[in-house]
Amino acid sequence: MSTGPHPVMPKDAVQQHSHWKAFASRRRDPETKREAVLQTAAQLFLEKSYARTSLNDVADRLNITKPALYHYFRNKEEILLECYRLGTGLIGEILNDIATHCGTGLEKVEAFIYSYANVLTVNFGRCVMRLDEGDLSSEAFAEVRNYKRKIDRRLRSFIQEGIEDGTIAKCDPKLAAFAIAGAVNWMCVWYEPEGALSAEEIASQFARTLTQGITARANGSKRRRNKEVLS
Repeated sequence: MSTGPHPVMPKDAVQQHSHWKAFASRRRDPETKREAVLQTAAQLFLEKSYARTSLNDVADRLNITKPALYHYFRNKEEILLECYRLGTGLIGEILNDIATHCGTGLEKVEAFIYSYANVLTVNFGRCVMRLDEGDLSSEAFAEVRNYKRKIDRRLRSFIQEGIEDGTIAKCDPKLAAFAIAGAVNWMCVWYEPEGALSAEEIASQFARTLTQGITARANGSKRRRNKEVLS
């Protein structure tokens, strides 16, 4: 009998096996199985894109029949919207916590970038941000836009707060929010879970780099005041 090291199962394979196990036991609760459907679908959306993934693909990956999926979701779009709801719900909780516990506007923006970047490294966040919104029905598109607007308005409010408390340089909060969100959202295109940097390291660097451009410069303000006194 071999005493050598056991082969290590790839991370994706481990996750797929775990999701399949949710349906292997009849005693598993419906919520666990529903979560397995969501996680499996999100992984497939990343592998094949939302448009090219079918419910048959999800059922095959979970080793169940397609009709069994209808106990949890009526169609593929409903699965995607639930991914959005979960992701934005998590972001909403984070934003409430930031608003309550962080100090200045700049600190809130930095905390937002760090937290948002971390959310976008999990499968739910990555798959929905890669989505071509043209694949959605008008009703689903309206719901998705509503989610995005809520996050955007909250980020703008943090920026405005920083302008008012002097920690953020005067700027257009709308444009600043667009610039920050655009940079962070692009992570979904290039981020690889097995890359050299961890999600936390990337989030920390993004937060530090993206806030440097809007931070109020105390030294610059002091030089301007000195010039005014001397003139």
